[in-house]
Amino acid sequence: MKPEEIEVRNDVIRRLQKSFAGLFGAAPQIYQAPGRVNLIGEHTDYNDGFVMPAAVGFFTWVAATPRTDRILVVESENYSERREFLLDDAHAQRAHHWSDYVLGVARMLEAAHYRLPGANLLISGNVPLGAGLSSSASLEVAVGSALLGVIDTQVDPKELALICQRAENEFVGARCGIMDQFIASHGKKDKALVLDCRSLDYRLLPLPEQARLVICNTMVRHSVAAGEYNKRRAECEEGAQILSRHLPDVKALRDVTPSALAEFGGNLPPLVMRRCRHVISENARVLEAANALKQGNLDEFGRLMGESHASLRDDFEVSCSELDLIVKLAGQAYGVYGARMTGGGFGGCTVNLVRAECVEAFQAAVGKEYERLVGKAPEIYVCSAADGANRVA
Repeated sequence: MKPEEIEVRNDVIRRLQKSFAGLFGAAPQIYQAPGRVNLIGEHTDYNDGFVMPAAVGFFTWVAATPRTDRILVVESENYSERREFLLDDAHAQRAHHWSDYVLGVARMLEAAHYRLPGANLLISGNVPLGAGLSSSASLEVAVGSALLGVIDTQVDPKELALICQRAENEFVGARCGIMDQFIASHGKKDKALVLDCRSLDYRLLPLPEQARLVICNTMVRHSVAAGEYNKRRAECEEGAQILSRHLPDVKALRDVTPSALAEFGGNLPPLVMRRCRHVISENARVLEAANALKQGNLDEFGRLMGESHASLRDDFEVSCSELDLIVKLAGQAYGVYGARMTGGGFGGCTVNLVRAECVEAFQAAVGKEYERLVGKAPEIYVCSAADGANRVA
């Protein structure tokens, strides 16, 4: 973490300790889990493919103490709201509310045979909401860590990630892949993580000292995002099902090679063909990008980022005018290796790999021109890769 990120964290911890004591009359344990940026490999995780995220220095913090009953009391500083749940109420349903992520994790922990007491939770976070930096997974993994902490239990980070993914899939109702929860639990300082979303095998690659991760938040989030995400997933599943008639070993688009798509893609509806082409080519790009990063070839890495964005824009159709504009402006700025949208799309953020000495000029030039053309200033974050979920001293 950068010194300013550590200072922010320490200020939050002191405030949480004081607020928790005022609310619940006790000294809590405090847990944190990071947000993430995905360097390359978009919409591949739910197709059993490859991704390359990094945890970033934005966090959700959860202060917690156990209760003697089976009541979960949850206070959110960000929303200035309190919710209470009976853990023995088997009929509790999602309320389309931020607290669904909390209750969903508690439900899935118990389904995994972790018997919970009641708990008092105070939640605070600085992961930008709706920006595609995975505030939801950060919340889920932080809550899961805190609830396991109150029963003095540690689990393998992989198991925690899978439990939190089930909470989002089965309770919240969002059909996300494993990437976000996995990087929130497995992130490492100054490292990107290359993940095989089928086997959950992963490797860590050092991020270059001469470059910085710069995230540009468009400050827009188009209302179609959630519905279009699920639609894209259904289109990918349709493509895999059709291709499996000709390629019996195909269980997901992960199993289709570019040459196989070229041979059998004519059997797909044109729209589904474009969706499949993105996923299959994106999987290949992740592996190529990993090799480029390992070799320190940042120009090649940046080229692959550009190809990824074009594929997301043209074949997968999840970009938008604001994302395309920031990518274009980044391409015109000096010292930029590469730029692309990151996250589900239809707004949110771009990720940019920028020479360290050029970051300030990049922020000024891109921010000024985007504001002139769009009428609103972007938020621009210079990030370092962070560790995954842990208890905060």
